[in-house]
Amino acid sequence: MFFARRARQVVSPLAACVGVSAAAWCEEEEVVNWSGTHSCVPSRVYAPETTAEAAAIVKQHHDRREPLRPCGSTLSPNGLGFCREGGAMLNMGLCDRILEVDEATKTVRVECGARVDQVLDALSHKGLTLENLASIAAQQIGGFVQVGAHGTGATLGPVDSQVLSLKMATPAYGVMEVRRGHPMFDLMSVSLGTMGVCLEATLRCVPKHLLRERVAVLTRAEAESQCADILRNNRHARFMWIPFVDAVVVVTNNPTFDGVLGEGQGEPPRYSIDERLEPLRSLLATCRTDDEDVSSLNFAQLRDELLKMDPLDVSHVKRVNAAEAEFWRRSQGVDVADSSKKLNFECGGQQWVNECAFPAGRLSEPSGRDVQYLLDLLGVIEAEGIPAPAPIEQRWTAASSAKLSPASSKKGEDLAKTVVSHDDLVSWVGIIMYLPTDDPGQRRDITDAFQRYKRKCEDILWPTYGAVEHWAKIELPTDQDHADRVRKRLADRFPTADFAVARKYFDPHGILSNDLIDTVLPRLPNADDSEQSAESTHTSARPPFFPPRRTETEPRADDE
Repeated sequence: MFFARRARQVVSPLAACVGVSAAAWCEEEEVVNWSGTHSCVPSRVYAPETTAEAAAIVKQHHDRREPLRPCGSTLSPNGLGFCREGGAMLNMGLCDRILEVDEATKTVRVECGARVDQVLDALSHKGLTLENLASIAAQQIGGFVQVGAHGTGATLGPVDSQVLSLKMATPAYGVMEVRRGHPMFDLMSVSLGTMGVCLEATLRCVPKHLLRERVAVLTRAEAESQCADILRNNRHARFMWIPFVDAVVVVTNNPTFDGVLGEGQGEPPRYSIDERLEPLRSLLATCRTDDEDVSSLNFAQLRDELLKMDPLDVSHVKRVNAAEAEFWRRSQGVDVADSSKKLNFECGGQQWVNECAFPAGRLSEPSGRDVQYLLDLLGVIEAEGIPAPAPIEQRWTAASSAKLSPASSKKGEDLAKTVVSHDDLVSWVGIIMYLPTDDPGQRRDITDAFQRYKRKCEDILWPTYGAVEHWAKIELPTDQDHADRVRKRLADRFPTADFAVARKYFDPHGILSNDLIDTVLPRLPNADDSEQSAESTHTSARPPFFPPRRTETEPRADDE
């Protein structure tokens, strides 16, 4: 349920803690994200077994004004699901039921603790699948949607575009369901867990299908000249740019509904797996003094072993990147497999990662800014000698109607109306530095180097391209000036004032937030004023389509 290496004990039942029957950690334990870059020590971690128990926990924390942060699989690189100091966490991992698969309407209704791979497995038995995926299938559906996760495909929106309805346990309003088309849907679908805990979601599905994946390696000039056609002619496309090497790995995937090629067929690489891995193994042999057998290590593990030796030496990183480029040249070919296998892929080991998104024109008329961003970024890396490992990953999506999605088309003046063009093209670019060692000093040095690397992107490239960060990868600003610049960048891109009003209405005491969110997306002032003052603020600020908020003596929506 958690990637929490230092958590030792789960205590149950919750009745001993808060009066409802659910599992919980009732003692302080450290929870760590997957990459080991962020941690928190919650006062307790709830693991409700039913959505009713989850809603009851939210209600109790609201009534007591006690912090409660919803979290998923703790995969977010920035620890987005972690609680503030002294707060509790609520994990929906035991609320993972697949409630209904409707083959006629091609929809699935699930509890939001279900993992993506569980949903895919249930759909597979009904001849269905999800339209697009992010790279990791271990995400819980709640986090998958709330952070604005995305796959790749210029005609496909981020994963929030597959959501038809959400049922949420809000602190002040109780359990409510919003459906696509409701004025609040586009604000709540990507809301970072700050308006309510996601209980159930209904997702649009597509027929189960195979994908024909083609791996090719282009030069940078070829990638620039062919990019627009690649995006138009392929359902899914991603580029992996390799710093210090004139090589761009292009991975495309297209459906094979005609069944001409069956799973596992295609045009396999001319090289065996041992021949493909040979460049990395040979480099490792020249760098090591021992004769330890590395024949069982896969590509990502070999790269980690190589980088571990001197991760911040530019000359060494260049050699590793060159070996990786040769691996990909020997891996060119075509393979066919189920879409659920092809749209999930190896992301490497523990790492620092940052990803930004920016507009790149329209699919019918691309601006070319997507490739130019990469050429500018590579120019900075190579001119300044940044020890940047491969790859720099580039993906594309269509626009999103979600107000806080980095792929949203326009800021929009009217909260109740969404302006979106599905021809709009959005490019996503991710940079990385791996953490291949457990040595605290080396990890600290890599962390400092990555922050400098990211800051170059933030200062030099993002203002020019109108880029904003992926919500699961934005980090706590380093100082007040940095915080002011981050807040301005987000306010220029998103309706942050409307979002603050909505947050205060659904969560007047800010129990669902944390320090990171409150720093980059400030709440309205006086969030902890008296109930009377808070109610008057909501009444004056509430848009007409917000639901009436209960008073402490009124029944909640889920109590009626």
